[in-house]
Amino acid sequence: MQYKSIFISDVHLGTKFSQAEKLLEFLKDNESEHLYLVGDIIDGWAIKRKFKWSQSSSDVIQKILRKARKGTEIVYITGNHDEFLRPFLPILLGERLTIANDFVHIGINGKKYFVTHGDFFDSITMSKKWLTYLGDVGYDLLLHLNKTINRARRIVGVGKYWSLSKYVKDNIKKSVSFITGFEDILTAHARNKGYDGIICGHIHKAENKMIEEIQYLNCGDWVENCSAVVETMEGQWKIIELQPNQY
Repeated sequence: MQYKSIFISDVHLGTKFSQAEKLLEFLKDNESEHLYLVGDIIDGWAIKRKFKWSQSSSDVIQKILRKARKGTEIVYITGNHDEFLRPFLPILLGERLTIANDFVHIGINGKKYFVTHGDFFDSITMSKKWLTYLGDVGYDLLLHLNKTINRARRIVGVGKYWSLSKYVKDNIKKSVSFITGFEDILTAHARNKGYDGIICGHIHKAENKMIEEIQYLNCGDWVENCSAVVETMEGQWKIIELQPNQY
């Protein structure tokens, strides 16, 4: 499929639960003039804890670099998990690969979209990093529990995949409140700076909606949801989701 722009975030290469194989499948099947990597593509935190780099992770990097060589404009936006790149920014790698903290994308519709991972707008990430690290470990624990729960479900004949971590994020009151607050803060920033929309990641929840007059687009992730935001050649904005592999 040919798109004007593709936006992906939160791949977390270097972790056990990164859906690198599914992302590689997506990148092979879809082309675009612009490819935005909206943060947490490489998980520096996880690599520090326990190095786990698969062949599929290397294949994803090689595929992205190959796209750049063939003419795709690549913009890599740093996130909190790949913040090790931030002291060196901005970085220009050749003519078609830029690494930066944020970027402004002009859509086919002529509107301006602020592209950011989103962690700069997360007060917990910015002021209580120890709590963020703790939450990251807890998220990994929930992902491990997903595997155990779904193995048991298959044994008793319930084949449909179910995610405890996604259930907690979507249903626990404090989690829902955090997500709503995050969306409101980013759209308020876009409004104050004169942007028409904002494109982000960080919270692993794909979304395409209007918050008052601001378009809020979240890429989701490639850990549980295997989702991307795409801009079609006709200027429409959509979320594409693939069925994740079950670990």
